[in-house]
Amino acid sequence: MPIRPARRITDTSPKNFGMFAKAVGMEGDLIHLELGMPAEDTPQHIKDATIAALQAGHVHYSDLQGIPDLRNAIADKMRRQNNVDVTPDEVIVTNGLTQASFAAFMAFLDEGDECLLLAPYYPQHIGKAELAGAKVTIAPLDASDNFSINRALIEPLITPQTRAIALINPCNPTGRVYSRDELQVLADLAQEHDLLILSDEVYEEITYDAASHISIASLPGMKQRTVTMCAFTKAYAMDGWRLGYIVADAALIGPMMKITTNEVTHVNTFVQHGALAALTGDPAILSDMVSRDRERRDLVVTRLNQMPGVTCAPVEGTIYAFPNITATGLNAQDCADKLLQETGVVVEAGSFYGDAGEGHLRVCFGCAEMDVLTDAMDRMQRFFNGL
Repeated sequence: MPIRPARRITDTSPKNFGMFAKAVGMEGDLIHLELGMPAEDTPQHIKDATIAALQAGHVHYSDLQGIPDLRNAIADKMRRQNNVDVTPDEVIVTNGLTQASFAAFMAFLDEGDECLLLAPYYPQHIGKAELAGAKVTIAPLDASDNFSINRALIEPLITPQTRAIALINPCNPTGRVYSRDELQVLADLAQEHDLLILSDEVYEEITYDAASHISIASLPGMKQRTVTMCAFTKAYAMDGWRLGYIVADAALIGPMMKITTNEVTHVNTFVQHGALAALTGDPAILSDMVSRDRERRDLVVTRLNQMPGVTCAPVEGTIYAFPNITATGLNAQDCADKLLQETGVVVEAGSFYGDAGEGHLRVCFGCAEMDVLTDAMDRMQRFFNGL
């Protein structure tokens, strides 16, 4: 008789890897623009600090919340850059933002609770909420309004069972950086309905032009009801390092520590010294990396807007363009499939991020060098020209 898995497993939606899964094992000259994996290498000073820590013997158990020097640096950065007044004791170092969000969902959602996701949404958040026993409610934002946060689209979906709203700012997949007024809408709803905001800010450093990232925890009355989650993954090209962190009011830290300490005890000790070097190193290194992402963005957005039937809104932040392809007559999944089969360019269907993303593609420009992006845009141009 087969062993029965726990109900939390059988009741959880299977994780869908979208176009990446379709492209795996395919032969031919493929250009992968579907995964948010930085094209840059991790800066050398971060590697050097990690190697030095390893050679110095930082190889044993360490502080369960993260090494003190790193938590001090994170708290300093949050006060200086995010305008959120926290202490090192209000920081947990995690295995990437994935573990940070898992800890938050598990610590604050019970069976029968509801969690609101703003769509287009990040699909991984669905599985985490379901593993906690919660129900996910989707609040679809309006593409014609540039996917703005609109109270009228969100508040009617709040019920007595709603416990939290998950926010991604800057937003994957749309490339939006939400304004203070938009964030205030969520802050008002959270305070009026006694909700927690689970704020994924992994792209906080990657903004362009006049766009400016604002942490919702910095708004009046919001530190006490916000779990801010950040990571070194994207801006510092440290995706394989699996390093992130949670920042939250002291009253919220204890419940999440119960999850992280039972799950992994603490993060790898010596790699935390690399994260410390990232935060305390020359800021010009980070600025230069974001500048190169800006060049990639400019190339891709310009070229997409030259393709028949395609329009692409300005990308305010992240490493993704979210072009609208409704004028081609193709739905998002068919378009992505045809691009893969006919051109070898792998992009994600906007519908992968919920019904609100239908009619769009997500194109990652931060994962390839300029010559590869140019080749991809040439192939896509020929495809759309031929429709």
